[in-house]
Amino acid sequence: MSWWRTGACIAAMLWVAATGAAGAAVPAQDDEVPLLSLWASEPDATPGRITERSLDPRVPDRIIEDVRAPYIAVHAPARPSGVALLVTPGGGYARIVLDKEGTALLPAFVEAAGITLFVLRYRLPDASHAEGADAPLVDAQRAMRTIRAHAKDYGIDPGRIGVMGFSAGGHVAARLATARDAAYMPRDAIDAYAWRPDFALLIYPVISLEPDIAHTGSRTRLLSAAGDAGIATRERLSPALHVGAHTPPLFLLHAQDDDVVPVGNTLAIHAAALAAGAPASLHIFPTGGHGFGVRDAHGPLARWPRLAIDWIDALDTSP
Repeated sequence: MSWWRTGACIAAMLWVAATGAAGAAVPAQDDEVPLLSLWASEPDATPGRITERSLDPRVPDRIIEDVRAPYIAVHAPARPSGVALLVTPGGGYARIVLDKEGTALLPAFVEAAGITLFVLRYRLPDASHAEGADAPLVDAQRAMRTIRAHAKDYGIDPGRIGVMGFSAGGHVAARLATARDAAYMPRDAIDAYAWRPDFALLIYPVISLEPDIAHTGSRTRLLSAAGDAGIATRERLSPALHVGAHTPPLFLLHAQDDDVVPVGNTLAIHAAALAAGAPASLHIFPTGGHGFGVRDAHGPLARWPRLAIDWIDALDTSP
């Protein structure tokens, strides 16, 4: 049984796929959009704490922290093109930014291109999760399955569902695209659906855990959650080392002057794609820094959403 939110004035409820169980109440700031819960929540699970960091109401900059009951915010176009994107925003694995790499995408991707966006509020790597460092990957795989299970409800072609991740969220997306196996045991009917994305867009992504090019905060939190900083763990959590024939087409975007997540991360996964024969479209801009998203992309870089949408439209996703 599925439950739809009916508005901000009604008690917060989530659509819980397949299980029929009610999830935890969601933060009030998410009342304006439909939400999908990924799992039946434990009694003490929390969907997170949302904080608005911007003083300008015209430029929201919300973050969410301490997600224990992961869920998806759905942004559906008036006329769906059939394409959908699971969006995994960044935040250095310390938080998740909801607007800079979430709602700011709506004009280009939803309103202009008719793409349905499913923005994931995933659990961060934490040793308190049973899955530890793999908790974000587990949530992303479950999210892809949930989207496919409800594709008809949103006018989506189940063979045209991709993932788009930014920064640490790019690490989530890259792991989703390069994993060979499911990261968790099946729990219900939703898990009969495929979890692999049909394509992946990695925007200034965290890829490597090697000290010379790693994002320090993401690396520290991942290895702490894994409880092991050994080479085997670092390699397991570095998506470039897992690119293969199973990897879907990749759209890679980075700024050369990024001093937070070095461009070497994107170059590493592009080199791996070349070696594996996996299709990859590489876009490196000389300037742009880190975290530009859509709002802070200027000059030629500001056209990256059009590049991405044209790339998606040109994909041959037939079996």
